This record gives sequence, C-alpha cells and structure tokens, in this order.
Amino acid sequence: MVQTFAPFAKPLYVMLKPIGSVCNLRCRYCYYLDKKHFYPDEKRFVLSDELLEKFIRQYLESQTMFDVLFTWHGGEALMRNIDFYKKALALQTQYKNGRSIDNCIQTNGTLLTDDWCKFFKDNNFLVGISIDGPQHCHDKYRLTADGRPTFVQVMRGLNLLKKHGVEYNIMAVVNDYNVDYPLEFYQFFKDTDSRFIQFAPIVETLPNGQFAPWNVPAAKWGDFLTTLFDKWVRNDVGQFFIQYFDSTLANWIGEQPGTCILAKQCGHAGVMEFNGDVYCCDHFVFPEYKLGNIRTQSLTEMMYSDRQLLFGENKQTGLPEQCKKCEYLFACNGECPKNRIISTASGEPGLNYLCEGYYKYFNHVAPYMDFMKKELLAKRPPANIMKTFS
Repeated sequence: MVQTFAPFAKPLYVMLKPIGSVCNLRCRYCYYLDKKHFYPDEKRFVLSDELLEKFIRQYLESQTMFDVLFTWHGGEALMRNIDFYKKALALQTQYKNGRSIDNCIQTNGTLLTDDWCKFFKDNNFLVGISIDGPQHCHDKYRLTADGRPTFVQVMRGLNLLKKHGVEYNIMAVVNDYNVDYPLEFYQFFKDTDSRFIQFAPIVETLPNGQFAPWNVPAAKWGDFLTTLFDKWVRNDVGQFFIQYFDSTLANWIGEQPGTCILAKQCGHAGVMEFNGDVYCCDHFVFPEYKLGNIRTQSLTEMMYSDRQLLFGENKQTGLPEQCKKCEYLFACNGECPKNRIISTASGEPGLNYLCEGYYKYFNHVAPYMDFMKKELLAKRPPANIMKTFS
C-alpha cells in the first residue's frame, strides 16, 4: 500500500524562481530556458514585490518545523540584484514568528562579485555553484549566448566564495562527454577542496521525440558511478560528501535519502514561478502539472491538495513489473519519474532510461553498503570501511 500524508504531517517545501527562466548563459543541455514559452505575453519575468511578500508570509505560515529553508533558483538567480534579496530577508524577519530561517541560492557563478559574496557571508547563505568538472568538461556545454566558454568566469566566482568564507556546494551535470572522465572529474573537485558534491545525469527528450545527443548513455552512467565510488570509498568517506552515495546509504538503512530522486515518493518539493504559478516539481513545469496560483490559492492548499498527493503516490504505482521485482527497488525507487521514458524488454512502458546503469551501480556497491550499514547500526563511523576495503 502506498503511504500517503495527512495535511501538515510533513514539511512543506517550495523552491522560488524570482527571475523565471531568464539566464545570462545558454547551456546547451538546459531544460528550463524554454519554459518562457508558457508565458508568451511576459517580457520581464520578474517576481513582483507583492508576490514576494505573499510567498514569504504564506511559506512561513505553512511550516510545521522550527527550521525553515528558502531556496532561490533560476534561470540565474543573481540576475535579481542584492537589494531584492535584502528585501526578502527583511520580510523573512517580519514574518518568521520565532522560527529559524536559512537561505540557499543556486548560481552559475559567472556574476559573483566581492559585494555578492560579502552579502552571502554576512547573511549565512549556502551557495550552490554549477560546475561540470575540469575546463574541457565544463566548457563542452556551459556556454554564453554567443557560444563562448565560461569555465574561467565560474572559477573566478568560486574563488571569490572561498575568499569571503562563504559556505558552498557543487552542482555538476553529468553528460555524454564528461561521463567518460569520472576520476578526472572527481579529482578536480578534490583539488578545489569542494567537499559537498551533487551531480545529476542529463536525460532529455527533444521536441521531435528523439533523445537529446548530450544524454548520458545508461551503461556509462553505471560505469561513472562505480568508478567514482571505488575511489571515494577507499579514500574519502567522511571527508568528501557525495550526495548520491550518502542517499544510497540512507536507503540501505531505511532512512529518508537526501535527494528526492531516490526517495519512495515525489511531491514534497514544489516550485513557484515568477508570476505566482505553483507546480508539482521543478522538473514538471508543464501546464498539466500546474497546481494553481498563489494569488488565488494558498501554498498549503496547493501543496497538500489531492493532485499533489497523487503526484507523489504515482512514483510507486507507476512502476513497471520489472522494477517491482527488482532486488534494488528499495535503493532506487524507480529514480526520477521524468526519466521513465523507455520500455522494458516485454514492452511495458515506464522504465527508467538509466536503469541499466543504476543496476550496475547498486550491484557493485552492495557489499560496501552492507558494511557501512552494520557500522552505523553498531554506532560506529561508516568511515571504518576505509580500513577494510583499502
């Protein structure tokens, strides 16, 4: 039986897009830039002061937890100026009602300055910065509108974050090119002392129905994960934190993973566009997944609606038989529904595009995860694994 949540039984989380899909770069694999076509009459794509206040007030009023996280995303979130975020912080203070508030913001890093970094440090922002690995990997797809590479600009931004002591983590997209360089990819982030690393495989379908040429081949995705894991598990457990590996271990011990794609249910994380439209998920900003608008409905009504609950439940009910019988379903949970775009050998739809790679990865890491699980259950550090598997 699929677990459902009664209203207010889980934290409400909604990412905010204060500049919509507007961005100063044109990364070739970006899935989000074309969202502006859903708003053909808009020219500025700017969140109004009215909607900013409405969102912050409702978001804080809806929370069941003492600690509240605001996430600012894009497009490129730094295309709103510092004064905008100062206004947001003032509103958070006005409506927080004793709660503890944290802010995180995602950026491509090219617009970072000393002023921005000082602001982030002074206000305890966590900054997510997008880098796809070393220069030849990053500059393959992360380009300006006129096709120029961006690696040098991004590294300048990263160094400014370090200079000002801003807490940051890395978001890297894994594509058809950098998937062939897992060790160089990982060593680059170690060399830059980036200790919190998230990465996401690119899986997109073009308007003509064909798979995008920059998609990660499923088998190579498995090779990438296992190669990187072997390096990490022998040298860096407890020193460098890779979200995929942490989330795998969480599922191994029956805890909630840190990434939604490996969780049992979707639907706990919505997104609000610049005009107040709220969608089920950042990867499902399509008309059929629009929950409503904050001008006419509250965040609580939308995020705990039957439509959103059904969206979450469908992650399990929509699995093909091959997944339901898989020994690693507990670890994968079918991964992200947006990637369930192929059919099984028997012709049943709904199989994850990356299934082959994930199976290879989970099969490979199983003995290591079993070991770390035992250590955790015995209240010993999982980093002990480095003494055993060296």
